Amino acid sequence: MQYKRVLIKLSGEALMGQDKSSKVLNKDVMFEVASQIKSLVDNGVEIGIVIGGGNIFRGLQGAAKGMDRVQGDYMGMLATVINSMALQAELEKQGVKTELLGGLAIEPICKESSRARIKQALEEGKVVIIGGGTGNPYFTTDTASSLRAIEMQADAILKGTRVDGIYTADPEKDPNATKYSSLTYEEALNKQLKIMDLTAFALCRENNMPIYVFDMNKKGNLIKVIKGEHIGTIVADNQ
Repeated sequence: MQYKRVLIKLSGEALMGQDKSSKVLNKDVMFEVASQIKSLVDNGVEIGIVIGGGNIFRGLQGAAKGMDRVQGDYMGMLATVINSMALQAELEKQGVKTELLGGLAIEPICKESSRARIKQALEEGKVVIIGGGTGNPYFTTDTASSLRAIEMQADAILKGTRVDGIYTADPEKDPNATKYSSLTYEEALNKQLKIMDLTAFALCRENNMPIYVFDMNKKGNLIKVIKGEHIGTIVADNQ
């Protein structure tokens, strides 16, 4: 295995599947995501997970409609907890032990996340799911995933998206977009590629945390990444 300990970042929209007009959570997608994670656990990989909440609510959406930004961001954090609980339920259903932590303590659902609690849960063989973002407004779940990956000393952040890597432009809009096999942090910044927000990206760069972007919707891709098959785009200075 190329990676022994990883932080998986999932968007909330990814849990809806391809049909965005459907329900907030697609049960088939949830089953497939949990099955792929279970395959990693069965191969001895230690896993942390951060999920976005865009399928339910984003703080910026509320702010755009006149809502107080701080209040909206807290609502977005609760949306990530809902997604985290849903994935936890599916993983437990498939026999995977989990620990749900949060940027916010929400008893009895989840305790507040800390490096010590993450470490203990990983040592107990549990998949650690961390909802609630960083617990602070104005920070994205990308920033939360960077922070948690550094805390748990992950080998890499695996960023599961709807496309199979990083492109020169949005491949869903530009048919001439070409895919990058690898990038340094500097190249990604200079090309103004929107991989993560700048705060999240700066955290990864300063702590030399590799970011691997790949298509999470394709069955078996997650285990391929773990085994070292190059199916996406990696961002790191030492590739």
